[in-house]
Amino acid sequence: MPELTARKKVFDAHSEICGCDPDHESGGAPHSRSLARLSIALVGGFFILNSYILVWMQPDQTFTAELSAIIGAIILALPIFIVAFKDLAKGKVYMNELVALAVLAAFSGGDFRTAGDISFFLLIAIIIESRTAHGAQRSIEDLIKLTPRSARKISDGQELEVDVLSLVIGDVIRIRPGENFPVDGMIVKGTSTVNQASITGESFPVEKEEKNDVFAGTQNLTGVIDVKVTKVGKDTTLGKVKEMILAAETSKPPVVRVIDRYAGYYIPTILMIAGLAWWFSGGNMRNVISVLVAACPCALVLAAPSAVIAALAAAARLGILIKNVSYLELAAKVRAVIFDKTGTLTEGTLSVVRLAPAEGIDPANLLQIAASVESHSNHPTAKALQNLAKEANVKITDVEKFTEVHGKGVEAIINGEKALIGRGEWLKSHNISISSLEDPETEGGHGAISVVYVSIQGKAIGWIGFRDTVRKEAQEAIKSLKADGVRQCSMVTGDLKTVADLVSKELNIENVRAECLPDDKVAYVKEVKQNYTVAVVGDGINDAPALAAGDLGIAMGAIGSDIAINSASIALMTNDLRRIPLLITLAKESGKIINQNLLIGFVFIVGGISFSVFGLLNPILAAALHTVSTTIVLFNSARLVRTGEELTMHEVRQDAEEK
Repeated sequence: MPELTARKKVFDAHSEICGCDPDHESGGAPHSRSLARLSIALVGGFFILNSYILVWMQPDQTFTAELSAIIGAIILALPIFIVAFKDLAKGKVYMNELVALAVLAAFSGGDFRTAGDISFFLLIAIIIESRTAHGAQRSIEDLIKLTPRSARKISDGQELEVDVLSLVIGDVIRIRPGENFPVDGMIVKGTSTVNQASITGESFPVEKEEKNDVFAGTQNLTGVIDVKVTKVGKDTTLGKVKEMILAAETSKPPVVRVIDRYAGYYIPTILMIAGLAWWFSGGNMRNVISVLVAACPCALVLAAPSAVIAALAAAARLGILIKNVSYLELAAKVRAVIFDKTGTLTEGTLSVVRLAPAEGIDPANLLQIAASVESHSNHPTAKALQNLAKEANVKITDVEKFTEVHGKGVEAIINGEKALIGRGEWLKSHNISISSLEDPETEGGHGAISVVYVSIQGKAIGWIGFRDTVRKEAQEAIKSLKADGVRQCSMVTGDLKTVADLVSKELNIENVRAECLPDDKVAYVKEVKQNYTVAVVGDGINDAPALAAGDLGIAMGAIGSDIAINSASIALMTNDLRRIPLLITLAKESGKIINQNLLIGFVFIVGGISFSVFGLLNPILAAALHTVSTTIVLFNSARLVRTGEELTMHEVRQDAEEK
């Protein structure tokens, strides 16, 4: 049932946009409806073809030929008439009414073969539209099919086959090699390799061990593992991904909203032109029929939605989730990109590279105090201190009254004494002098490290230096962005200026703002927005204010992060920075495709109407040209689906070389 519901949402969205295939039929997936229409087209087409054959081979069988034409025309026209009447009953006017009028005019003139030919070509056009839209949405259907319907629940040491819908948070399930994860969870037993390509777009698997998270819809490849359920149903990462894609597909780009606004004037205008054609041609109904058929605007109206659906499908395959299609159009206009440093341009996994205690302080004591106070924090520096303390067998002491001041530092009571750990300026604001300590900026070879200072009872007892590594694909991503027309790449960070300068030099980023508080980042984003359309790239959690301040907020590494998926305009399910220039390229290409499609639709409609008015286009040829124009538009849009294949192929080759 969830599968059919999701399909129906997507297909109804397409139907509402193009107006050529509303869901007037009872139930069934788009695939079934297309087969039914194809059957009608083939049966009706057989009778029409039989009529032509009888006229050609047995001219004396006039009655039989006409009867065959009448039967074929009725079979082919009936679905169009039904749809048109239902539209009118709902107070809606789409292209179906023009088609119905054209067919009705042919019937009234006794030209049944023409009525059948028109209905046949337009029915074929509708089948192509629905099948192409359905094909472009296969990425969504593939997501829907990824989660298994049953799971092996571990209860009292025994495996029980249960329905996935019955699982609750805290249950433990067993996943064997080759099986997909039905829910989000944390590994509690075993190790394995997991293919996360369905969500992240990564082309190579990821090693997983105990306490690592796994996500619904991803595939277990090697080991048997036990997983504790942490999220179920729509709350899983896959569930949120599906909802985002569906929301994006049901939204409309600005060009479609403009078409919708003036759609009410289109039908009266065409009817007026058809009336003029009838008047100046001396009552020639064939000219009127040709005008009505040629005026069917399906190719024009499908120009934008078909391209958008194809672009969203390509983006989803690459792990790029776009909440609203307006953001896709905005991405094409981006001329400045502002990156956070830690966790975005760098790996975000800091390691301790220097302990600099004050005179008379033991390095182990400095580490013990810092690691104990930071044990309640999730900051990268805190994790680095925990790792070093574990390696050095340094005992962690319980602390009281822990407080974290975002962007500045942490404080707590340890062994009855107040400890502060954080930036130098923050300690100075508490009247704690750090002048007696070594200067990390002048320390040979240590100018490029991040530093936190440690104090006890108002006295600085040393500092600790950390270093992060730049992401291997960051330099390529920056270079690609500049090649794509981005005029300014900037970096903002709360880190030391020396650290920021080192990273910016390595990545060839000219604009750098260091030692920034969250408010400073927001202020810088607003400053750049005065001159450019700005995209802000961060991890979606610590950088939420800056992401919101930009024209476009791009959250990296959003897999498993509710905050990133819910707050960002665009969420990258992987940390691969090369997805960002690819996003901009995809946005620009979709804009070009939309313009090409609009031009194609405009030329066919205006040209068809013009030729029809002067009697140079017969109704059958007008119907055939309508089908051709629609097909060209849809296949032109489908070219976008393959965008980014070169990146995934490169990742596969790179992974093979590393192994």
